[in-house]
Amino acid sequence: LIMSPAMWKWTCLVSHLLLSITVSPLGRQQPLHPKRPFVTFTGDQAEGNFNHLVVDERTGHIYLGAVNRIYKLSTDLKVLVTHQTGPDEDNPKCYPPRIVQTCNEPLTPTNNINKMLLIDYKENRLIACGSLYQGICKLLRLDDLFKLGEPFHKKEHYLSGVNESGSVFGVIVSYSNMDDKLFIATAVDGKPEYFPTISSRKLTKNSEADGMFAYVFHDEFVASMIKIPSDTFTIIPDFDIYYIYGFSSGNFVYFLTLQPEMISPPGSTTKEQVYTSKLVRLCKEDTAFNSYVEVPIGCEKNGVEYRLLQAAYLSKAGAILARSLGVGPEDDILFTVFSKGQKRKMKSLDESALCIFVLKKINDRIKDRLQSCYRGEGTLDLAWLKVKDIPCSSALLTIDDNFCGLDMNAPLGVSSMVRGLPIFTEDGDRMTSVIAYVYKNHSLAFVGTKSGKLKK
Repeated sequence: LIMSPAMWKWTCLVSHLLLSITVSPLGRQQPLHPKRPFVTFTGDQAEGNFNHLVVDERTGHIYLGAVNRIYKLSTDLKVLVTHQTGPDEDNPKCYPPRIVQTCNEPLTPTNNINKMLLIDYKENRLIACGSLYQGICKLLRLDDLFKLGEPFHKKEHYLSGVNESGSVFGVIVSYSNMDDKLFIATAVDGKPEYFPTISSRKLTKNSEADGMFAYVFHDEFVASMIKIPSDTFTIIPDFDIYYIYGFSSGNFVYFLTLQPEMISPPGSTTKEQVYTSKLVRLCKEDTAFNSYVEVPIGCEKNGVEYRLLQAAYLSKAGAILARSLGVGPEDDILFTVFSKGQKRKMKSLDESALCIFVLKKINDRIKDRLQSCYRGEGTLDLAWLKVKDIPCSSALLTIDDNFCGLDMNAPLGVSSMVRGLPIFTEDGDRMTSVIAYVYKNHSLAFVGTKSGKLKK
């Protein structure tokens, strides 16, 4: 979850809430321990904010990414071990960083903001990526946070120059008989020549291997990456793609994004900048990224548009919700939080909505769009990547559910928005985080709010 500094605590507490709340036969919530205080952990204020949190699903141990520090906490939030990640001498204008070549910019003590925290279960290690040196990652042993590796010798080791904690999202794709893959999605902060906005990397068994974080495929013409063209910045000078959430399901990897675009309001001859929330889908096995598809997503209730994505979480439908949606209980459901409108990314309005999407229905929309494009209908509809409209090319091809693209009609955009089902709205205290799970056939969602409240 990506959250404001005040919001990290409620996520820690969810596991405790599940133990302390039950449901009576009449549906009323009955606290088992009404006077039991919440368990909390507070770090040293001088160390700065907490940035990311992951929980080991096998042990319940909590790994907390902070400024200049990684914590390992017990299930009752006691510190087990810490690992220091900064500060260090750096300058954000140095690329490659001074640890690779001399930099003429002045170096100053610089904080290391944790930008990504992932558990690699297969190799029993933690991937902790920070803001120092244009975004390099450490691989730490889960047991004691001992540093297993810290690749920094090649340009692909630098993932992102953005110094914000919510700027990088990673998804691990695991295999039983070969090295895993790491899909990395990141804001590039105006440096498209240095950083791809999305790529797939090798996650080698040996943490110090030369190929760690190398692109899965890379030759003179094709690579496992997508870069934002420099021409895009002439149209939208502050263009970037902000990755809110990522996950894998079936044969695909998905990222939920927020990105600016220029539109012409009805009746106007001038264009204005708005933000659009989009789902990005890629095939796990697509080394050339020909399967890249974008789909606009949003929500509407009582005529009010909710278009600014704040948070998301993948869960199962569960038997009761599945019946009402006309899907199976094991079907994937996306729980999403949107704020009202689509113009203010950094200053979202307090009105927000919790909405659900059936992933299969999004995939069906993508499948229809792929089939129509391969019939030669329309254009690729991906303005930021192609800058100009490129017509779809016709080919005698039947698109199945697992189609992974060809070196034509790609990358592709879906023009029509997929609308989620609004299930809860909040007008005064903006929802900023969400998780969900199934309990006795019921789907339960927890949302965190801007003021630090937890809603079940």
